[in-house]
Amino acid sequence: MKLEELVRKFGNLPIIEAETLVTGIPDPNSMKVQISRWEKAGKLIQLKRGVYLLSETYRKTSVFEPFIASILKKPSYVSLEKALEYYDLIPEGVTVCTSVTSKRPGEFFSKGGRFSYQHIKLSLFWGYVSVTLNGQTGFMASPEKALLDFLYLKRLKITPEYIEELRLQNLEQIDLDKLLEYAKKFKKPRMLCAAKLVQKFIQSELEKEKKL
Repeated sequence: MKLEELVRKFGNLPIIEAETLVTGIPDPNSMKVQISRWEKAGKLIQLKRGVYLLSETYRKTSVFEPFIASILKKPSYVSLEKALEYYDLIPEGVTVCTSVTSKRPGEFFSKGGRFSYQHIKLSLFWGYVSVTLNGQTGFMASPEKALLDFLYLKRLKITPEYIEELRLQNLEQIDLDKLLEYAKKFKKPRMLCAAKLVQKFIQSELEKEKKL
């Protein structure tokens, strides 16, 4: 297969799996050698073994990070800082796409991006929704769960000062009743305490906005 044929067949796909490339090929080994050459030439980007992206030069569709994250490790959903950025709850841009998984933690780093996975026990693997862009569907924590996952997995002492330092914004997106309901499901006193501190902070900030 020539590069032009590869682009014609797969340029509109967000990812390419090696298994798809070798299916129906009389000599699969020669195709594997060609894949390796394309990768070394920077025309294919390996995300993990057997999973590739066309380089940006040849790609005909944009890549939706939550979709890629859901493919690299299953089950998983995007959470923590990346989800907070997605909802515009924090002012900073986030370079690492962090997800949580009930499986082993890990990281995939390539020219296609940096995807990090933190382990969370199965009893806490909930509170996410499907998100779709350009026909690509991934999974994203709800605003409330993303914030709680962040506080839970950072394992820091949560104080009013720490909540201030997060510089949370667009706070009307946070459902305070859901935040407390979710915090109770963690069955950790510190998480309920943290949620109440966040609730108090948000109520204070929203009250300030009303007065402006």
